Amino acid sequence: MRPLRSHVNGDWFTPTDEGKPLLDAVTGERIATITSAGVDMGSALSYGRRVGGPALRELTFHQRAALLKALAGHLREHRSELHALSARTGATRFDARFDVDGGIGVLFTYGSKGRRELPNDTVYVDGAPERLSRDGGFLGQHLCTPLHGVAVQINAFNFPVWGPLEKLAPAFLAGVPTLVKPASQTAYLTERLVELVLDSGLLPPGSLQLVCGGAGDLLDHLTEQDLLAFTGSAATARRLRSHPAVVGRAVRFSAEADSLNCSVLGPDADEDTPEFAVFVDQLVTEMTVKAGQKCTAIRRALVPAHRMDQVAAAVAARLAEVTVGNPAHQDTRMGALASLEQREEVRRSLKALLATATPVFGDPERVDPLDADPLRGAFLSPVLLRADDPDAAPVHEVEAFGPVSTLLPYRDADHAIDLAARGLGSLAGSVVTADTDFARRVVLGLAPWHGRLLVVDGNTATESTGHGSPMPALVHGGPGRAGGGEELGGIRSVLHHMQRTAVQGGPGVLTAVANRWMPGAPRTVDDVHPFRRHLEDLRVGDSVVAGPRTVTLEDVEHFAEFTGDTFYAHTDEEAASANPFFEGRVAHGYLVVSLAAGLFVDPAPGPVLANYGLEGLRFLTPTYPGDALTVTLTAKQITPRVDADHGEVRWDADVTNQHGESVARYDVLTLVAKKPGEAG
Repeated sequence: MRPLRSHVNGDWFTPTDEGKPLLDAVTGERIATITSAGVDMGSALSYGRRVGGPALRELTFHQRAALLKALAGHLREHRSELHALSARTGATRFDARFDVDGGIGVLFTYGSKGRRELPNDTVYVDGAPERLSRDGGFLGQHLCTPLHGVAVQINAFNFPVWGPLEKLAPAFLAGVPTLVKPASQTAYLTERLVELVLDSGLLPPGSLQLVCGGAGDLLDHLTEQDLLAFTGSAATARRLRSHPAVVGRAVRFSAEADSLNCSVLGPDADEDTPEFAVFVDQLVTEMTVKAGQKCTAIRRALVPAHRMDQVAAAVAARLAEVTVGNPAHQDTRMGALASLEQREEVRRSLKALLATATPVFGDPERVDPLDADPLRGAFLSPVLLRADDPDAAPVHEVEAFGPVSTLLPYRDADHAIDLAARGLGSLAGSVVTADTDFARRVVLGLAPWHGRLLVVDGNTATESTGHGSPMPALVHGGPGRAGGGEELGGIRSVLHHMQRTAVQGGPGVLTAVANRWMPGAPRTVDDVHPFRRHLEDLRVGDSVVAGPRTVTLEDVEHFAEFTGDTFYAHTDEEAASANPFFEGRVAHGYLVVSLAAGLFVDPAPGPVLANYGLEGLRFLTPTYPGDALTVTLTAKQITPRVDADHGEVRWDADVTNQHGESVARYDVLTLVAKKPGEAG
């Protein structure tokens, strides 16, 4: 038995004090001891700010994303080791895939999204510029820059791999270092995870630290630039939220707390429908995966009152097929809870629930685990309850954080919505129905009380990610009791770690600050067409002005015949004149765009490899036969790809008529080659 180490101030720290013993959830064997005694929390946070923060902020979003992808690949090579260690937490191999593989998948997702959705820059431009003066000489632009602090994460015991990684990924991508404090029960798995991450050598020094043991005075050292994220009980979340440093210094705080999640079976489902089977299967899965130790697990199963007996019988029959036992045994379907203390906590919660509910399946005091000692391991039978009085308070107030769920009868959609809302805020809910009208009514009724909602029927069940599976691209959090925060959420969670600042100034200044051309900023026009320049030679503001090109009636008629777009505004003078927006026949908008391309394109082979789309296209002024079009194309944003021989260039296209009026504005997206040998 050894003490778990912390990694702070750039080195591993081994405590000398005797710590609390940590036990194997299956065998009761002592694994390690844990204490944070001797860790200088203030120094660790200072190290993250001084060393980790500057190193991360020197990297662009794309460079950070590439490191996350590489880290995911490195951890994937060690999946089997993490899976084996996960078994000591009571997790089956299927459970470990949720935790270990799910965490690695989060890294891959953020690595991908960072490349696709963020610039290869250190500044994120949020939205379009706001025109603040009549002539456009004074603008406002929202910019996001990384906070100069540390993202402190205090995690729960149930996901010792996924929990740290799903918080690390968006913070790292934003350019903010992380300090992980795992829950003690399963901290030995998080310690090994962090060791593997640091041994990879991929992350800059100071970008990831680990504290095993109690938080001590950690929160006392938080500053206005730090962030605090917590996963765990609602009671602990309230204490953290009210900490003097968190309140006094307005520390950005996010909590994902326990919640009484619900699943609603639609009134259209009976024993012969696929939806009935989906509901039963989903409920059994949520009760038994991770032994029900999931913050998203179904605690309240809402069933039409006249289906209660049918659902109870079907779920009980399925639970009878679940083998509880040693995760190492191939026949085990559900492993142990994380600790004996956790098992006793579930039993205490069950006593409160049994005051108004009756058992349908399972005995909380008795279980015969496969290939394991029931006295030494933290085993518990799945327990299904039914509360025939759905208004009884305990089921809406008490969460047994284990393999426990309660069936509740509802009368109609409004009643189901009311019962769900009595949970006072949940992370996840689901609706199983083929009735789209019922689904719409319930979803809109539940939405204010839930962070995520799944709607599934017999057709979508095979592709559904499941009730309790958070997805990295979607927010994970919930209102009220669920914590009032959000985790994951794709780029939203990255921006949570950044400061949004409204910058006001002239177009030239904002272009320089944001590294993105703003309307009204200077353009550079010279004898070399921008399309003849490789990516490295292009500069924001490089432009070409081409035209004029007079649009003829023959052009309009030919385009209508050639494309089949014979809408009356292009082909019928009388009808077009009667249209309140036109004075007569007008050119097709797409004809205008096509003619503009013909004006600005340099046709010979060169660095421009492809046009891969238009964005923000708006037709602002009608174009009539006889109008002369001029196009001004300006390099707006240049995004090199770090591991390719090309990059992306966004061009501002402004098509004007002979009166100087903009008839069309849009962004042209192109792929432009780097100079030979310049990839990377």
